[in-house]
Amino acid sequence: MTSPQQAQLTLARYGDPAAVPTAAWSPLIEQLLGHRSVRAYLPEPVSDEQLAAIIAAAQSASSSSNLQAWSVVAVRDPASRARLAEFAGNQSHISEAPLHLVWIADLARLEKLTQLTQRPGAALDYLEMFLVAAVDAALAAQNAVAAAESLGLGTVYIGALRNRPDDVAELLALPPKTIAIFGLCVGTPDPARPAAIKPRPPQSVVLHHERYSLDAQEAGIETYNAAMARFYEAQNMNVHGTWAVHSSKRVAGPEALSGRDTLVADLHKRGFALK
Repeated sequence: MTSPQQAQLTLARYGDPAAVPTAAWSPLIEQLLGHRSVRAYLPEPVSDEQLAAIIAAAQSASSSSNLQAWSVVAVRDPASRARLAEFAGNQSHISEAPLHLVWIADLARLEKLTQLTQRPGAALDYLEMFLVAAVDAALAAQNAVAAAESLGLGTVYIGALRNRPDDVAELLALPPKTIAIFGLCVGTPDPARPAAIKPRPPQSVVLHHERYSLDAQEAGIETYNAAMARFYEAQNMNVHGTWAVHSSKRVAGPEALSGRDTLVADLHKRGFALK
């Protein structure tokens, strides 16, 4: 039997009164459906014990061939967080959150291992290895988010650290063959400035059975346009056009990438050959 909590979370997650809660349910699924991006924090610190638990959860994520091609830098120093906020377009929540975790695609450790074992490491120069490192970091980070939320903390990802990768690398003393691929604010959410659950598209947009179909997504996209319009209005967000229009604007040209149109060149400078 569907509980009121299931129905409420499903409505919030899909933003559609017609969305039906799944019959399969668990405390973990309930927590995940309740995820929201938090951009307002109390000043109380994230403890060493909490950080250790979050990283243990991150390390429990899958890793391609167990290469562990990721690292994370915990940034608590207010001055350093202020610099990261500057690099990321002056997002105030980066300075406000007491902990910022910078997730690193890290091939430097593997390069060091080849040196220690006196073995070749030519595969490190290929695009596949960068993808391995980026995917490993993302999997670890998502485990970290789930762990943090289970401890009553809030989080928000910061992709804008890729706006100025050289500056981030200098601040964090990153060696060659490493790059910060995103940041993560972590802290206690400010109850006076609560975050809302942002709707997601109907499953018909992202879930395909046996074969992929673009045509099958069109009705779901229209449903999602309507759901996001209700969300924008409820949050007093001044968004012009539908979700589809907003998304199209974000991919209109290199100028929409906030400086990240030079990412290939930046990766080359960081020591990634990307063959």
